Amino acid sequence: MAKRGAGMNTQAATAERIWCVVVPHHPEGARRARHRLAASLTGLIPAMTLADAVTITAELVGNSVRHASPLPGGVVRVAWRLVAGGIEIRVTDGGAATSPTVRQVGSESPDGRGLAIVAALTQAWGVDRDGLGQCVWARMPA
Repeated sequence: MAKRGAGMNTQAATAERIWCVVVPHHPEGARRARHRLAASLTGLIPAMTLADAVTITAELVGNSVRHASPLPGGVVRVAWRLVAGGIEIRVTDGGAATSPTVRQVGSESPDGRGLAIVAALTQAWGVDRDGLGQCVWARMPA
């Protein structure tokens, strides 16, 4: 009987965990999202993985604020989840006229590296669109 209970606890420990925060469509929103993600994942994932997840979140929210429209209410939705073997981060906004793409920029360019950074730190990233707007997502190993 004890073994059965132990197995159930192991399954609960590896169950999917999901967090979501709504932040202002403003540079302050990126800071709030970074802090919430860091607070929720500290102790659950290795420190280096957490640092990369914070960087990815900052880049995705920053891109949303700079290039896309907000969701109704002037906000951006940021969600992240732990799944077996990884982390997924999703930033949903009102969408933009053009689809997010990795840009080629010169070494002297002051910006334009956000999605290149995201691509370098993740296994995969992409864009989903629905009736409300667009979601840019990124997956990384835990």
